[in-house]
Amino acid sequence: MFTRIITGVVGIALAAFVIQTGGALFAGFALVLSVLAWFEYARAFHRKGNNLTFLTGILGLILLWGCAWLGNAEESMAVTTGIVLIVLLESVLLHGRVSFVDACTSVAGILYLGLPFAHMVMLRYLYPEQHLMTSLGSFEFGCAMIWVMFIGTWASDTFAYFTGSAIGRHKLCPTISPNKTVEGFLGSVIGTTAAVAGLGAFFSLPIVEMAVLGFCISLLATLGDLVESVAKRYTGIKDSGNIIPGHGGVWDRFDSVLFTAPLVYYFVLIAGLGLK
Repeated sequence: MFTRIITGVVGIALAAFVIQTGGALFAGFALVLSVLAWFEYARAFHRKGNNLTFLTGILGLILLWGCAWLGNAEESMAVTTGIVLIVLLESVLLHGRVSFVDACTSVAGILYLGLPFAHMVMLRYLYPEQHLMTSLGSFEFGCAMIWVMFIGTWASDTFAYFTGSAIGRHKLCPTISPNKTVEGFLGSVIGTTAAVAGLGAFFSLPIVEMAVLGFCISLLATLGDLVESVAKRYTGIKDSGNIIPGHGGVWDRFDSVLFTAPLVYYFVLIAGLGLK
């Protein structure tokens, strides 16, 4: 537990520095994290006997990240299409080494990991000319929304854990994640909705819309966690890695963020939060 706490404190401090600094540092960290998560994903499925297209996967992640960094939606569509077709073609060109199932699993992993981290980069640089004044100073709009995304996701996990530990009685998905309870999930929904609404007040953003965003974050964060749980049960692993002492791997730590990052990005665009 002590190792977990120390690692958590160091991780939060590092995350705060990277998020606030932005620029190439933030984008670079997003790329590194996506590649590390892909390595863990490929290794997990290798244990199950799958031979994923590892190098093509890294290339795909880099290209998706590059499109996000450049902010070109048309290039993103072209790259996504190209990745899918190239990986599927590998099941033909490397027949006997890469099966069709291997190729499909590779495509799923590349898009599952690459697109959310790309959205994280796009979210950080959304409406760069807009700044939000707070009691702690001025925040770039994208920086503020990255904080909303991370704090909302952390709040979801935290409220679910403590509520479930205190009063959890009814299993939410016992065949997928035996420790999750209905009570923990409801605690997550209420706590995350309140936390993100509070962030709305802090950043002087519409509180009703932010409360709705918090509600959505709690749902998507829970589903993101369950998706990784299904994958880990299928591949027979407990943790995706041990790169983060006491916390497992990158995939373990960002499983919920993979769902909440695109959610926050599109919610901001649809709700017009950056225009208010």
